[in-house]
Amino acid sequence: MRKKMKRAVIMILGIVLMGCGKSQQSSQATQEDIPQSMEQEIQQDIAVDKVETKAVEKNEQITREYEDNFAVDSKAAKEFAEKVKDVVAKKDLEALAELTAFPVYVGLPDVNVVEKKEDFLNLGAETVFTEELLTSVEMADIENFQPSMAGFSISGGGTANINFGVVNGVLQINGINY
Repeated sequence: MRKKMKRAVIMILGIVLMGCGKSQQSSQATQEDIPQSMEQEIQQDIAVDKVETKAVEKNEQITREYEDNFAVDSKAAKEFAEKVKDVVAKKDLEALAELTAFPVYVGLPDVNVVEKKEDFLNLGAETVFTEELLTSVEMADIENFQPSMAGFSISGGGTANINFGVVNGVLQINGINY
């Protein structure tokens, strides 16, 4: 009977020890998993913050509104002028229309004011992008813009130029002279 008792005690101790050993392993695994999951969560939060910051910065650039031409800094004026120069060099009438406020003055014979974007596009690239305008815009110095009531002028010194300024709070083309 004593032998049976000893066997029962040993079996019970074995079961108890096995159970305790498993709970230690699972608690160790849980302790190791917690820092990893926290680290992953922190990294995800950082990534989300970076994306949100970039989106806010981009949105600020897109929606930045100016009170008037004098509120435009030289960097913003230069960046807009670079866009215009690039579009003109490519003779991209659609892109030029996107940068333009309508109605817009277009100093072509028999044109003067173009009321809508569609009417502007109907003029055709060969009509809008004259050789004189292409040369003048290409030669224009856009490094040192000075604001005026009329806005800014992209001109190489000839009579052909593209004027832009603040329209409804944003920079847009407001005149094309030939």
